[in-house]
Amino acid sequence: MLFKDILDAKGSTLSDEIERLFHLALRNQNHSGNLLLVLANGFYQKDIGGFITSDGKRLSPYVIGPGAEGHSAQTHYKFINQYRTTYIHPLDHKEYVKLFDYNPGKREEIEKLLEKEETTIQLEMLIYLKIWEADLTIKKLYQFTQILHKEDYNWHFKVSESSRDTDSIGTRQEVIRTLIREKIKSISPILYDAIKAAYKTQIRNSIAHSNYSFQGRNIHLNNYVESDKASQLHNVEFDEWIDIFHTTLLIHNLIIGLDNRIRSHYAELASKGQTLEVKIIEPSVRKFSRVVEYREDWQDFIADS
Repeated sequence: MLFKDILDAKGSTLSDEIERLFHLALRNQNHSGNLLLVLANGFYQKDIGGFITSDGKRLSPYVIGPGAEGHSAQTHYKFINQYRTTYIHPLDHKEYVKLFDYNPGKREEIEKLLEKEETTIQLEMLIYLKIWEADLTIKKLYQFTQILHKEDYNWHFKVSESSRDTDSIGTRQEVIRTLIREKIKSISPILYDAIKAAYKTQIRNSIAHSNYSFQGRNIHLNNYVESDKASQLHNVEFDEWIDIFHTTLLIHNLIIGLDNRIRSHYAELASKGQTLEVKIIEPSVRKFSRVVEYREDWQDFIADS
């Protein structure tokens, strides 16, 4: 269940911060097209490298476009957007909580409220995974952090899918916790705090493995491990979950907002006749540029072959 008062209170601070970070990234990017790559999704696709088209052009393995991860993100966006526009409760959160105040005459009503709340939390848990497990979510946050630190866009970004992967930069939780959250702390304590509050490895694992139960207005986690610092939670109250989920959803919204901000910036440059280029860095450290064209009718960006 979503509450407009929580979204407004948290969202105002985060929106102001992402606007500040956008302008900082514009100043810090070590190539004028790096932020464009965050939006347009630059990636390396080995299997098309060297392929000759019917008109004799050799395709580059350095590709710009949605790719599999982009099409996946669009599929999940539809589901997430349906929830965030449909499940907004008419009451403020404090007023909503009062509905559960014990009253013998309201027992049946409270039981029905609790049943509905449990169902919406199950949906929110699915959305939680869709956001924090999505390659494109992680990639955008990672690449944006790179740019803020004046580092190159990583065309070869890849999260580990198994222990046999030798060309990844780490597992999802390693990338989120170390290469995004900890790395951005010195630049944006606000975004650091938001990610720290929202992304909980133990909660993620508990949801992914269906290893939890509802007891009253509480989520009892069955994966507490005394010796693991990241698995110290026994229980998450529903109101704690509301805070975690709202922050997660706002981070998702911020990524969408960042994309829109980047799109507007480069669309304006293109409308003024400026040539848009992106920098490509191969593992051999060979660097070269490609021209990117803005298609106004489609509001997207494509690279030359």
